[in-house]
Amino acid sequence: MFEGLFQPMHMLVVFGIALLVFGPKKLPELGKGLGESIRGFKSAMSAKGEIKPEAKDVPKPAVSTDITTQS
Repeated sequence: MFEGLFQPMHMLVVFGIALLVFGPKKLPELGKGLGESIRGFKSAMSAKGEIKPEAKDVPKPAVSTDITTQS
């Protein structure tokens, strides 16, 4: 069904449209951001549910149990 979907000519057209829309100065930044997000996704998938140390340090919201000050 998807055979021949990404032929070299199609990729050139997509790259040309991206170049027109974002400009030559912005494309390297977009590529870098995309690569970093893919690497982050892969590392999160390889962790298989492990909790990172940063997630443990998030403070819990303070909940007031004093009912005398509430109106």
